[in-house]
Amino acid sequence: MASSSDWCLCAIREGELDHAEAVRFVGDPGCGAISTFLGVTRDNFEDKAVEKLSYEAYVAMAEAEMRKLCVRARERWTLAKCLILHRVGEVPVGGASVIIATSSPHREASLAATAWLIDELKATVPIWKKESYKDGHPQWKENKEWNLKRQQQQQGNNDESSS
Repeated sequence: MASSSDWCLCAIREGELDHAEAVRFVGDPGCGAISTFLGVTRDNFEDKAVEKLSYEAYVAMAEAEMRKLCVRARERWTLAKCLILHRVGEVPVGGASVIIATSSPHREASLAATAWLIDELKATVPIWKKESYKDGHPQWKENKEWNLKRQQQQQGNNDESSS
């Protein structure tokens, strides 16, 4: 079930994502800035021809974590509205797998929040990606952001235990 309020929409969806819907949702007459990020499937990765991506998610947890990210972003920056949509299932080359949109009175806040949101989404939200290559050998991928976040948490735990 999607998490929505008058200022925040977070959802995991099957099928195509709609950029225009995202812009409409975050639009606000008091804001002079709308920033969006679209993550799309590219046709290559490390010299391999990519055919498609496939995503799976723990939907209830992913949507809850996405909403927490919007709340945290709104605490850090002056945002009117925030949206995170992520697709599950197959995403062909050129298709959008994630849309993040924010609105704010001035561009600095929405640009910074949107960049932070995609990095945190990749590092913390339980969504898994499989790349299918034209050579027929699919591979589940670990986000480098998730791995970096895990290493930082482990380092913090090591620092606390050595004190």
